[in-house]
Amino acid sequence: MIDLRSDTVTQPSEAMRKAMAMAEVGDDVLGEDPTVNQLQERIASLLGKEAGLFMPSGTMANQVAIKTHIQPGNEIIIDKNAHIFYYECGAAAVISGGQFHCLGGEKGILTAKIVEAAIRPADIHQPPTRLICLENSHNRGGGSIYTLENLAGIAKLAAKHDIRVHLDGARLFNAALAAKTTVQKLARQTDSVCVAFSKGLGAPAGSVLCGSKEFIEKAIRFRKMLGGGMRQVGILAAACLYALDNNVKRLEVDHQNAKRSALGLAGMEGLKIDPEQVVTNIVLFDVGSIPMDAYTFAQRLAPAGVLLIPFGPSTLRAVTHLDVTTAEIDKTLEIIQQFLKKV
Repeated sequence: MIDLRSDTVTQPSEAMRKAMAMAEVGDDVLGEDPTVNQLQERIASLLGKEAGLFMPSGTMANQVAIKTHIQPGNEIIIDKNAHIFYYECGAAAVISGGQFHCLGGEKGILTAKIVEAAIRPADIHQPPTRLICLENSHNRGGGSIYTLENLAGIAKLAAKHDIRVHLDGARLFNAALAAKTTVQKLARQTDSVCVAFSKGLGAPAGSVLCGSKEFIEKAIRFRKMLGGGMRQVGILAAACLYALDNNVKRLEVDHQNAKRSALGLAGMEGLKIDPEQVVTNIVLFDVGSIPMDAYTFAQRLAPAGVLLIPFGPSTLRAVTHLDVTTAEIDKTLEIIQQFLKKV
């Protein structure tokens, strides 16, 4: 089975499992897990931040960041298809009492001009804008990315209005590779940033939230409040450290495989995709020209040996990752081509 539903389906390698088994551990709630501390310090340094905080998931990292940045009744500017808004169960409203101001970015990417028009004036009738949340790369945007110039423009605008910026960098290493820059240069434009290790980097779980020391000191309390204070969690942190050492450079292969799949799909009758829009490891394509919706397409394709995920009535998503080879991408294209001939 070729599983392209997400880069979260990867399995830890034998070497990663060994690193996990050999991890030195301690009680992380007491700040005594040496492997967690090493990971937090390392990723904070990589991102140019003062401190980091290990989280079990990217969703918790995002929600702890929001809780740390805002007060109930504050407004959060965000793209309408961002993960924080689309996939996190309304958590910001429940946990932080925040209100989203949803904007329509180009493939999920906002600009300083779009954001500036949405900032609330000082008016007692309106919620004060206190936070801007960005996503890089953007999942529902098809792996679209923020350029360094774009991020810098938003950061400058936010500073002018005394607004904080949080970056959901679940796939930040993918974004940096595509933007031909470093994760540190991208993260430098934001007040807080989180990176997930359970996606393209191939770890079984874990995200790290980074920011100033003062920010992380507050965030620790909210992590505990939400049940994210784990104990001998160095077992998971060891997998994340292994991923940093071994799986970052190979992300380029995922990008190449995504482009390869996009070019192949573009040549198939009934499918619609612009390969130029595929810049990271996420491929979105439209099946609206064939007599079935995306959900039926995915369901009927699965028995042939390829798993995709529906992303809308006529849109499907394929995500390349370290458990999918170039040969399997070619096999996938062959299977889809044969499937289309039948339908």
